Amino acid sequence: MKAGVLALQGDVEEHREAFRRAAEELGVSLEVVYVKRPAQLKEVDVLVIPGGESTTIGLLARRAGLLEPLRDAVKSGLPTLGTCAGAVLMSSDVVDAVVGRTDQPLLGVLEAAVVRNAFGRQRESFEADLQLED
Repeated sequence: MKAGVLALQGDVEEHREAFRRAAEELGVSLEVVYVKRPAQLKEVDVLVIPGGESTTIGLLARRAGLLEPLRDAVKSGLPTLGTCAGAVLMSSDVVDAVVGRTDQPLLGVLEAAVVRNAFGRQRESFEADLQLED
């Protein structure tokens, strides 16, 4: 069996390692490959779209010519798991908690509306007051 990890941005290596550990624990043979080009989608039995930043992953997928082939592969039955940003990318609708509706690229293969994190965009995802000592 061959598992693909969409390798455009995000937790790519962590997902490759999770596949490797799971196969080892289950005692099954599994080859894990990075998917970066449309033709590679035909070479994998399962696919994971990792977490990261969903807008960035979508834009990179579009630039790499992967957006439509990804959509077609999933709709044609390729077993696909989206974690965090991957699930956002798979959804049919996204609302940003700060700016409202987004126009980010989506696959639309998961009939779900996703509300992005309460802090809005990535640059606004963390805020804290710090007291520094000399």
